[in-house]
Amino acid sequence: MTTSWLPSWTVGDIIRRGGRLVGGPGRRFVRLDEEGLLAAARRRTHLSDFGDPAFREPLRRLLHSLESEARLNLVGRVAAREDITRILANRLKLQRDRQQYPGIAAQEIRRPLFITGMPRSGSTLLHGLLAQDAANRVPVNWETLHPSPPPEWATHETDRRIDRADREIRWFSLLAPDFRKIHPVGARLPEECVVILSHAFLSFQFSSTYFVPSYQSWLEQQDLSPAYRYHRQFLQHLQWRCGSERWVLKAPPHLPGLRALFAIYPDANVIMTHRNPLEVVASVASLHTVLRQTFSDAVDPLEIGPEVAEMLADDIRRGLQVLDNGCVPPGRLLDVTYPDLMRDPLAVVRRVYAQFDLPLTAATETRMRRFLAEHPRDREGHHEYSLEQFGLDAERERERFRTYRERFGL
Repeated sequence: MTTSWLPSWTVGDIIRRGGRLVGGPGRRFVRLDEEGLLAAARRRTHLSDFGDPAFREPLRRLLHSLESEARLNLVGRVAAREDITRILANRLKLQRDRQQYPGIAAQEIRRPLFITGMPRSGSTLLHGLLAQDAANRVPVNWETLHPSPPPEWATHETDRRIDRADREIRWFSLLAPDFRKIHPVGARLPEECVVILSHAFLSFQFSSTYFVPSYQSWLEQQDLSPAYRYHRQFLQHLQWRCGSERWVLKAPPHLPGLRALFAIYPDANVIMTHRNPLEVVASVASLHTVLRQTFSDAVDPLEIGPEVAEMLADDIRRGLQVLDNGCVPPGRLLDVTYPDLMRDPLAVVRRVYAQFDLPLTAATETRMRRFLAEHPRDREGHHEYSLEQFGLDAERERERFRTYRERFGL
């Protein structure tokens, strides 16, 4: 039997098209109200203590923006409701665990190493390489999605939550099949800190997935210390029965959050990755477009391009302002350029270990070489993008980022 007559729709297309048919009733039945979501998390966990109530105002502002600006389709409403309920349920369970096991709060986070800088600048590759060192502890996808009960080394590779996270990733891949070309996904892979920071509802992750401009504008004006305090509690939770010598953490949005980061982690070290912004802006705009099109039927790439360019320029400006004000102690920062990292990743790794006085063993280097061999670039397909498809002019963007490019030789 031939199937050539079938339209070339993915499963995600079918789900989204079905969602549009019931989109009107969906708004009534899939509500995104604060009290309803809090109640749903309580019912799911049979718990009531969410911990520090500072998360309530960020949650409220996010929900308002989702309802009034994000133009969610039914799939988007269901996804947003489930994601926020999961985060709230995690807060309830982490709070219960923290009260039940006093040893969690006693955990010391010593000399964490943060990777930040421009998105799409090699930070995922560098994070994956550093994760090959047994002395380095990285948060992995499944334990950031489902952190309770506290993970332990004895079952870290066999925990039932791994299969659960894999199923969730497969469903997401059906909805957004192009995402794997942009960013690697997997239950056991190192995860970005934006997932952890989302538990305080002070996270730039939400604006990647949804069009929430009023929330994003508000977030950019906030003291992010509450988010990093919760970040530290989250690490204590993951570390309690599953620790190592140091945490290695990664997220581009740590750049505008550096002031709060050092307020909570005064002994932190930072790697800042750099890449020509003209290569970055279109790539990030493509990422936002792929994510938002999964959850909204009203996504215009020509609007996303300028939005992303302005956001990245502002992140850089705020991050460099913190550096120039002396908030990062001497010797705690290492700059890494994308061309250097792509040309010789292990040479960059050796610079990292030398800068922060860390031992790099031959066995660790061997594991890193194996990692590079097993994770070639574009193994999920080539990610194509251009400035023009997002309504961006190269000369204008070159001027927008001129100070940054000149400062770091980009």
